[in-house]
Amino acid sequence: MHMNQTSQDVLQFVAENDVKFIRLAFCDLSGFQKNIAIQSSELQRAFEEGISFDASAAGGFAGVEDSDLFLVPDPATLSVLPWRPAQGRVARMFCGIVRPDGAPYDADARALLKQAARRAAEMGYSVQVGAECEFYLFETDEYDRPTMIPHDRGGYCDIAPLDRGENIRREICLTLESLGMRPESSHHEQGPGQNEVDFRYTGALTAADHLLGFKAAVKSIAAQSGLYASFLPKPFLEYSGSGLHINLSLFQDGKNLFAHGAPEIDHFMAGLLAHACDITAFLNPLTNSYARFGAFEAPKYATWSRGNRSQLIRIPAARGEYSRIELRSPDPACNPYLALALIIHAGLDGIADALPLTPPVDINLYDAEPSNAYPLLPRGLGEAAECAAASDFNRRHLPAALLRRYCEQKRREAERMERTENRHQTELKLYFDRV
Repeated sequence: MHMNQTSQDVLQFVAENDVKFIRLAFCDLSGFQKNIAIQSSELQRAFEEGISFDASAAGGFAGVEDSDLFLVPDPATLSVLPWRPAQGRVARMFCGIVRPDGAPYDADARALLKQAARRAAEMGYSVQVGAECEFYLFETDEYDRPTMIPHDRGGYCDIAPLDRGENIRREICLTLESLGMRPESSHHEQGPGQNEVDFRYTGALTAADHLLGFKAAVKSIAAQSGLYASFLPKPFLEYSGSGLHINLSLFQDGKNLFAHGAPEIDHFMAGLLAHACDITAFLNPLTNSYARFGAFEAPKYATWSRGNRSQLIRIPAARGEYSRIELRSPDPACNPYLALALIIHAGLDGIADALPLTPPVDINLYDAEPSNAYPLLPRGLGEAAECAAASDFNRRHLPAALLRRYCEQKRREAERMERTENRHQTELKLYFDRV
């Protein structure tokens, strides 16, 4: 995968490397990766005209009365899928979404992230993103259906034999490298069967593409090993939840402003804190997401500190090019394009408005008594959806139809869960097989 790769480069590669199928990948509103597989003979048409799909059946895009949309592949995202057969190879490209007349579709989340990155560039900045993604590995039954039995009983940074996932993590990291991604490290996390892979920082759009590709790779590799990989934020109430920590750096003229103590950093952080409640429904999109907050190193207040893992934003002890802030609330069920677009806009609004940064909170908020001194994050999906729907910030940065559909969908999910007697069991039935 090369950022300057053209459609002609892709056509030549496909012809010379026995690529027979191309998956045109995109992300639905809820964050699930979708794709249409085309024969290599149709690739030229895909680049020139796009390939149509039924947007009304694809998770929140459009109604049946306006459902014809087209996928146009981005040639810079070409990857050959190494877990598919070597003969008659399968490649994948991420796609933009356009209307029948070729006009961009305004609710294409990938395009919205491009707009956010373009806004940063127009202000003189480049936002770099490094993700830390956690997931659980579960055993499957004799019919290859997932069970709730974790793959091992290891804990944080354990080694074999307690850690039975080290070989799978190794295979995952090697596969990611073959797909053009740059994993930096991996380890066993706190929960039984819980794992984490951390990525080197890159541009925001590439980071979002990589997150979608990472989740697909993890699930495929786990399935080949007779396991099920789950990115559900809180599969076990009694164990650590799975987060998607987002590390952010702001570059200007090739220099990391976080390493130089530039005033924009405080404003950027202030913007994230000011709009934390506005964007929570997009960073934490499931009712299950909120069971993770307030314990096992997941925040519940919109606060910041240096090194303190009980805060929404912490400044890790890193220097030079690795200087950064870490946003700790997102979880891996989110739509990464929407999440990163709103995160970037929140930080840029903080810079544009010169928002002052509140003092750091240097206490353990997990153990602290409830306090009105610190702004709470939304306590559930229903509350988060109401915050999102009422937000002037969201109305400025999201298409009205997308914001309305998303919030309506999340309200329905929250209302459904309010009517259930055993909330967690209902969440497992609703989400576990898919997330």
